[in-house]
Amino acid sequence: MPPDTCHPAAPHKKLRVPNWYASSLMTDRALDAILRRIRIDYRHDIPYLAGYSLDNSTVYIDRHLPRFFEYKGRKIEVARYLIMHEEVEKTLIDQLGLHYLHAHQIATRAEQAAVRADKISWRAYDRFMQKYVKSIGDERLKKIPRDLDFKPYRDEHDQDLIERMQKAQPKSRRKKDLSLPKPKAKVATKPKTRAKAKARTKR
Repeated sequence: MPPDTCHPAAPHKKLRVPNWYASSLMTDRALDAILRRIRIDYRHDIPYLAGYSLDNSTVYIDRHLPRFFEYKGRKIEVARYLIMHEEVEKTLIDQLGLHYLHAHQIATRAEQAAVRADKISWRAYDRFMQKYVKSIGDERLKKIPRDLDFKPYRDEHDQDLIERMQKAQPKSRRKKDLSLPKPKAKVATKPKTRAKAKARTKR
């Protein structure tokens, strides 16, 4: 669990701010709830920087993304904001049936709210993140998780990227996704004799 999240047993004190305002304490509590049910994986290559497993038990964060970035003398951990984004997005897709692009837009607003609640410039944060986004021609795209959910890439119709990602997956998943089903072999049958055919017509 990231060191700067609040304790899940912290008292729920009413904040003197508008109901629509996302405070740092509010986002910390939301993140605590998320982290109690998922694990974080930093060992793989993830286009768009972060993603989630098919069963939503794991949030994957790209292994080349630095864990922290410097902002006005502060050391900011970036995982907390990515986790918020990915879990909001995945939940909206799985539970409400939203299209990826719609879920992504809402998740980005939640991510922005969490960043700004910590008094961080969204522009500075986004500029830092964009430097590490991996594209189709990126040679670092070599290790893709076996159970990564491909729905965001399918909904973006990014077939070239999907093919590169599949080639970077473990062989068992790669073979399953890329190989076409083999046609069923025809079973050879013996021709019916005239005697059998006549016997059947008499019945």
